[in-house]
Amino acid sequence: MSSSDHDPNALSVRVNSARMPKFLNKHVRLPCKVLKLSGDSATVQASDGGEVNVHLLPNEHITETYVEIIGKVVEPTMIQMLACINLGPDLDLKLVNDTIELIHDSRFYGKMFS
Repeated sequence: MSSSDHDPNALSVRVNSARMPKFLNKHVRLPCKVLKLSGDSATVQASDGGEVNVHLLPNEHITETYVEIIGKVVEPTMIQMLACINLGPDLDLKLVNDTIELIHDSRFYGKMFS
């Protein structure tokens, strides 16, 4: 394994729930709204409205409504968290989703992530 396998600052692309299956076993960033916290897991709403399950780090305390989960996609709708960035109590998920879709547009994606 390379050192970037566990480095939350390593290059990772932002995704929504619809894009996650294309990134199995890859590190991603998922801007989202926290819907439910339960023990070592969370259910979040991605920017496109889809629900994603997150396996939290031990002793992780998510305190904000909106967060960005940095982690590894282990199933099409599940992420293993490596880090979490609090984004505050208010976030325009439609704007976030529009930005994610632009990032993945073939006109731009190859120039940014290849």
